This record gives sequence, C-alpha cells and structure tokens, in this order.
Amino acid sequence: MTRMGKPHAGGRAMAPLLAAAVVSLAVLGFAAPALAGKPTGRFANFSQCPTKVTGVNFCVFAQTSSGEFKIKKTTVPITKTITLQGGIIDNEAAETETWVNAANGETISKTPQSVPGGLLKIMAPEFFPEPLKKIFNEFISKGITGVNATTELVGNITISRAALLGGAPDALNLPVRVHLENEFLGPGCYVGSKAHPVNIELTTGTTSPKLPNEPIKGSLGEPEALVEEGALTLLVLKKNELVNNTFAAPEAEGCGSQILFGLFTGLVDDAVDSELELPSVSGNNTAILKGTLENGTAAAVVKSE
Repeated sequence: MTRMGKPHAGGRAMAPLLAAAVVSLAVLGFAAPALAGKPTGRFANFSQCPTKVTGVNFCVFAQTSSGEFKIKKTTVPITKTITLQGGIIDNEAAETETWVNAANGETISKTPQSVPGGLLKIMAPEFFPEPLKKIFNEFISKGITGVNATTELVGNITISRAALLGGAPDALNLPVRVHLENEFLGPGCYVGSKAHPVNIELTTGTTSPKLPNEPIKGSLGEPEALVEEGALTLLVLKKNELVNNTFAAPEAEGCGSQILFGLFTGLVDDAVDSELELPSVSGNNTAILKGTLENGTAAAVVKSE
C-alpha cells in the first residue's frame, strides 16, 4: 500500500485555488444549461418567446400552412409554412394586451411564396422603352422568370385574444409589406412600406367588406387545452382560419432599381402597378390564413426549460 505523504507548503498554498476552481466549474456546470435552456415538451415551440422581457406573461406561436393572399385579380397561394411568434403583456387591470416581438427578431418568418405566372404575369414589356425592352427580353431568354412574394413585418402588431376567441373584427392586426423578389425586379421591389403598410386586420369571425368583395367567415378551429395543477397553461387552436378582405394595398415602389442605376425604376414600378392593378382600394383584396395557433403561459414555458 502506498503511503500518502504530508502535503508540502506548495500543496497547502494550492489547495484553496483548487477548491475555488472546483466550485467555479460546478457553478458553470449548473449555469450553462440555464443559459442555453430551451422549452421542452408541449412548450417546445415557444423557444423564441421573449420571456425575459419584463411583463411578458403569455407566449404565442402560430403557423399558417395554407390559404391565400389576393390583390385584385392576382392570387398568391400559401404553399410554404409561415410562422408568427412572440409574446404578450396582458395587463388585466388596464384590460390591455401588448404584443412583444420574438426574442430572435423573427416575429414573422420571411417565407417566399411563388407567384403564379411569374415575371411574365407581373411585367408588361410593351410599356417599356426600347432599352428596357432589350434588357427584359435578354432576361426572359435566360428562362429566369419566377417571382416570389414574401410578407414582411414593418410595424407594431396588435392583438386581442378576447376578440380572437369571440370572432370580433381586428383580433390580430399585421402591418406588413410584400416583397416581390426576382433578379429583374431587383432587391427593393415592394408593395407597401413602413410609411404606407398593408394593414391586415384578421378575424375568426365574419368580415364586412366594401363591394365588390362579399363577407367571408373565419374559424376559431378545434381547441385543445392543457391544464396543469388546476390552471390553464396552454391553448392550441387547430384548423384555425384567420381572414380579412377589407384591407387596401398601395402602389409598388423600388422595382427595377438596379437597372442602369435606377434610370427605369419608375417605369418598372408602373408596369408592376399595371399588372397588379395597384393601388388597390378596400373591397378588392383578400387574406386567408389557415393553420394552427398556440397560446401558452410564460410561466409554464420557463418552467419547461
């Protein structure tokens, strides 16, 4: 058996340092999961809920998997899932609800949707002067005519869960712009802007649009509730349908800004406006969002981490 010798002076001096190091590692070992923790189980979808923002007491996660976005005669079907996520500060005393954007800033996912007909549908080459017609024809000859439409958030979301559950109008208001993406249209082609957003006031109830649109009806969907320790901690609305056909759409702007230093930007804007019939006043446009909406308590989300 090997005998242990007495600790020498250097060993005694090192002992407090080693102990401190062990404690530090232990603290880091426990702290790391807390810093990197993510919600689990039924609350896993709320990973970007801004639970660290003071006052946030509810989390929202919604996915639109189908539906459509229509401006005048142009309909863009939703074929790729769009995600909406964030939090809510529910002030019961003041009877107000304040939306808080997602922790990572991706409150509405930038999910491109294919525009049926592509560039050939959107553009009107006969309106262009000869130099621009040449550029357009060369572009078409390359076979790159597809156009994507991406909805982007440009303002503050407002929400009323009571209105959502009760089918009242303006339950969820999304101030957005539609980014038309194509090499010919350039990187800055938009319908709507921060100054002039497309305000889509969604409801699960029945709309009251101006003519020629007719009323359409949304749906709350199929609710599923999770109750823990006698309290409702999660409400999931499956087959949910949010609708609006009262919003207006402004003129396009910034289209073709990369062509010859933006020399023909106004003409390309005009061509897009002509094909999409912009600006389009209320009563001519429709948004239908079909999917699933989840609302959980922030306390339950944090607890699941």
